[in-house]
Formats: sequence, C-alpha cells, structure tokens
Amino acid sequence: MAEDPVATAASNNPALSTLVTAVKKAGLVDTLNNAEDITVFAPTNDAFAKIPKDTLDKVLADKEQLANILTYHVVGQKLTPEDLGNGSFETLQKSKLTTSGADGDYTVNDSAKVVCGNVKTANANVYIIDTVLMPAS
Repeated sequence: MAEDPVATAASNNPALSTLVTAVKKAGLVDTLNNAEDITVFAPTNDAFAKIPKDTLDKVLADKEQLANILTYHVVGQKLTPEDLGNGSFETLQKSKLTTSGADGDYTVNDSAKVVCGNVKTANANVYIIDTVLMPAS
C-alpha cells in the first residue's frame, strides 16, 4: 500500500471493498489520490455491514450525502499514533472528529475502534476502523 495514493491503495485491500465502492460512487477517487498529507479513517466492510442494508443502499445512491459522510473520515494532515492520544481534528467535511487512547488502542468519536493503525500510503496515513463515522447533521 505504501507506493500507491490512498484510494488506489485501498482498492487493493479486500477488507475495504465497500469503502472503495462508496468512494467511487461519491466521485472522490481523484480528490483522495491527489490530496497531500492526509489521514483517512477507513471503515472495514464489517463496519458498513453494521448499517441496515436499506439505509446503506439509500446513502450509496445519494452522491452528496455519501460525499459528506466520506469526507468526514478524512483529516487534512498526517496524524501519527501519538496524535490520536487525545485529539480533535477538522475533517475535509469541515466538522471535527475526536480521537482518544494509547499504546495502539485508539477510539474515534468514542464509537469506532482503530483495528489497524498507521498504515502508510504514498499520500496518507490510514487507520482502519470498525464503525462508519457519521457527521452531526
């Protein structure tokens, strides 16, 4: 994953196939691949599976809402594990998300657990999470 920009790198990870489909439907592939020094909190397929299917299908069909949710998973700076200890970061969606934890055990917005952290891609640090983050409406 380290050689490729983040959207391309994610497409090579089978556990992130739902996320990749969502990024494509939202038209965000180029946005993510061309961004510099970002952090992506990437929900796994299992995270998307927690959302009722009819709700997920509705969101996947609504490009604007989908882009809003997906850009909420992206912070405009590269975050290290140390940064996640107790932080609040502005997302590309223009609202904040919070992180807490220590020693490899991190939580985002008190709901999503980081299951695999600090994965490097050409332009991003990726933290794979077990729950889809929802911005405040």
